Amino acid sequence: MTEVWHEALLYDLRADGSVDCRVCPRRCRIAPGHSGVCRARVNRDGVLDSVIYGRVCSVMADPIEKKPLFHFFPGAMVLSLGTLGCTFTCGHCQNWQIAYADPKDPAFSRQLRELPVDNLPVLADHNDCSGVAWTYNEPTIWLEYVLDGALVAHEHGLSTVMVTNGYITPEALDLLGPHIDAYRVDVKAFSDAAYKQLCRIPSYQPVLDAAVRARHQYDCHVEIVTNVIPTLNDDEATFRAIADWIVADLGPKTPWHVTRFMPYLEFANLPMTPIATLEKAMAIGRERGLEFVYIGNVPGHAGQNTVCPHCHRLVARRTGYQVEDVALRGTYCDMCGEDLNVRTRVKGQRP
Repeated sequence: MTEVWHEALLYDLRADGSVDCRVCPRRCRIAPGHSGVCRARVNRDGVLDSVIYGRVCSVMADPIEKKPLFHFFPGAMVLSLGTLGCTFTCGHCQNWQIAYADPKDPAFSRQLRELPVDNLPVLADHNDCSGVAWTYNEPTIWLEYVLDGALVAHEHGLSTVMVTNGYITPEALDLLGPHIDAYRVDVKAFSDAAYKQLCRIPSYQPVLDAAVRARHQYDCHVEIVTNVIPTLNDDEATFRAIADWIVADLGPKTPWHVTRFMPYLEFANLPMTPIATLEKAMAIGRERGLEFVYIGNVPGHAGQNTVCPHCHRLVARRTGYQVEDVALRGTYCDMCGEDLNVRTRVKGQRP
């Protein structure tokens, strides 16, 4: 494949020829000829270039519930895109083969193929997808492509989704926020110490700040995921802290997914999350005021269903990624009219 360079957004050139990247809170200072931590942005003689613009390694038509997003176009299919690289090096990453990869290394770059943004609506249409999702690895490092793709998607009435670790600067989110409909973000723990151990970043506060900014400044539909890992983030104090933050800063109708950890990579010595621990997290979330708490990675568990918090009727039954018995009237419960915080419109689309 011919090497394609695309000048990056959000960087500052310094007198010594190095550049300061302003996309993620690491704010890497990158010397000429070198890349940042994400490996996707390279200083080429004082110009910061994206080496992954329009280059994909994963393209799938997925159920939106797989992201997981339960209150965003329920039952819809979404065109899902991934590339190489990440801002994190999580010790339990399920997609480490692409997240850890260096797109400049020929051994990995051979996995990439070109996908122009103008082709996204065509692919979505051919696969019966109502939206486009940037997922599998961290979309923040794909800033320029996500922005251009989101603009094209909205021009064609398609929804836009970021499945993200949330580690993004305010200025990068300010570029993307107006064009993203759903912001599905991981809150992996609730302390700097846990984030250092899990993700190797110094502070988790930027993750929280970005989620709040996406929700309140840009009206993104936000859902939170916490992968519950035994001995690392499975204590009741952490569950209470995350639930309290969601209620206070995002709102009680914000869905929280507590998902089962599967032993992997650096944490392969740990057990799978006991279902009882997930049920405890669900109970704590509800006690703290959350109206929608879901259990993930446990097929067939009733904690995957949506129940109206007012009339307590079953609104959506889920079997795996299949959605059945949907009792919605727009964003409201069809039984009692309760607002269920379900998003079914693209930004700018008339009711």
